Amino acid sequence: MTDPKPVPILLIAEDDPDDQLMLREAFADRCIECRMCFAHDGVQLMRILNGEEGLPGELDVPSGCPDLILLDLNMPLKDGREALREIKSDPRLRQIPTIVMTTSDDEEDIRYCYDMGANSYIIKPSSYSGLLDVVSSLTSYWATTVTLPRRPERYDRE
Repeated sequence: MTDPKPVPILLIAEDDPDDQLMLREAFADRCIECRMCFAHDGVQLMRILNGEEGLPGELDVPSGCPDLILLDLNMPLKDGREALREIKSDPRLRQIPTIVMTTSDDEEDIRYCYDMGANSYIIKPSSYSGLLDVVSSLTSYWATTVTLPRRPERYDRE
């Protein structure tokens, strides 16, 4: 008998309040069991991932690292490209699935992100119904289909 899957914890690096609101609503509609919190820039994202800051958010999110990172590329202080490079070069963080979700359809951005180890690259949909479709696909795959290492083993700090 297998243990039930833990509640998925999503850390979303997104500086735009309107995009945050739409993502919050889309996940609430398509992934009721998902817990999410937001980092407003790449600096805050890395502070959270390095254990220097707790997971923010209004939801009761357990402490620890996320199961999935959604990463915008164009953020202040430290952009998503820099954050992705840091995440995927750190042995403690590199196995966290990191999905780039951005407005950029630039081929250089796409290649760079995959070269740096992004698990997926999604161009933000232009409509809310498109966002609902993306969130449904993401949660179906990352929260239901795949098997990830258990959270405590994944984030042991040395």
